[in-house]
Amino acid sequence: MNAERARLRLLLMTSDMFPPFRPAAKAIFGDEFAARGHVVDWLLRPDPRHDSRGGARPFGLGVAYVADTDPGRARRHRFRKHWLAFVNDLRTFALLEKGDYDLVQVKDKYLGALVAIAACKLHDVPFFYWIAFPHSESALYNARRAFARYRWLYLLRGALQKTILHRVILPSARHVFVQSEQMRRDMAAEGVPIEKMTPVPSSLNLARLDASVGVGVDKPSNERWIVYLGTLLRQRQLEFLVRVLARVVEREPRARLLFVGKGGMAGDERALTDEARRLGVEHAVTITGWLDEPRAWDYVRAADVCVSPYAPIPLLLSTSPTKLIEYMALGRPVVASTHPEQTPILRDSGAGLLADWDEDEFAVAILHVLAHPDEAAEMGRAGRRFVERFRTHRRMADLVEETYFRVLSTDQPGTAGFKRGRPSLRNVVR
Repeated sequence: MNAERARLRLLLMTSDMFPPFRPAAKAIFGDEFAARGHVVDWLLRPDPRHDSRGGARPFGLGVAYVADTDPGRARRHRFRKHWLAFVNDLRTFALLEKGDYDLVQVKDKYLGALVAIAACKLHDVPFFYWIAFPHSESALYNARRAFARYRWLYLLRGALQKTILHRVILPSARHVFVQSEQMRRDMAAEGVPIEKMTPVPSSLNLARLDASVGVGVDKPSNERWIVYLGTLLRQRQLEFLVRVLARVVEREPRARLLFVGKGGMAGDERALTDEARRLGVEHAVTITGWLDEPRAWDYVRAADVCVSPYAPIPLLLSTSPTKLIEYMALGRPVVASTHPEQTPILRDSGAGLLADWDEDEFAVAILHVLAHPDEAAEMGRAGRRFVERFRTHRRMADLVEETYFRVLSTDQPGTAGFKRGRPSLRNVVR
């Protein structure tokens, strides 16, 4: 089989919204797969910021089947919204009955995955699963740390997700994509055969990033910017960075810490502002709120140093930090915490400095970068070279495509539940 010439038809059920924006969905299954001639049909929710209508519409080389929704904010409206999304997932049975799919790929869904598993068994179609984030661990962590508003609900959801994932979804999957090598090791420790999993780490479309220059940012000439890009959820323990800043400004009073992002709840951002007020550095901390990508990247371009701290807790150790790759692609020097993925990247690339989860050590690393602009510039160039070579969307699409062809063309252990022993690609065009 010539993977460069073969064409697949697949059904993708994802927790993303239409139009999809998350990299794995939009870049790999949308842009890259369409360019290679693969036909992808989608099951997903509408994005009310763009178009809240449901129904079928052309997308790429396939069709997007978008769920109806309820935009109300009351509890009954939220329940109805989730119910309508589940009803849309039930389309899987009809689509597999009338379609000639080579595989079904489900990404970060649980109840929907159960629907897909049943439909795949009924119609003899291989089922693949993709885990981009440890949702069950996140729910349980937030409940135990009292970050969740409804603690009992998060405990129940986390326990159910974990049970469904490990007892039904993963045993039924022909193959599993995970976010990082660390997540692969973690899942293997839970009993998933390691050869049944493929890590697909974070990546970027460099052409889009280079073209997405916004209107710029107004940076005072007397300020030195330390930029953090990303979500401000309390589970990330970002008060750490505020305490680091307090140490930095003792030696570099011009330093300013900019959080380019927002939290999921009001308490997330309040934890940061309260810590800044307690330490007397509120004048040096800015939270921009949510920004579109070109605007957010402008802040990164203006940074003197970018930071990527990850608290050393199991929930965060399995991540594949997109912010780190964005910093490097934009040519900025980085200070990052030691982490299963960040550590080898920075050691191999020379794009920045590593520091333990220690406020003094992190502050020293930031001050070093600020005090050595020539070295910082070379770090930025080295980071860009690394991303160009290893972390583009095209490279990740190659990996996913090659995995599909490899798994579908060979007998794989641990794939009980499908009637076919050695599946063929029913839609290969040569």
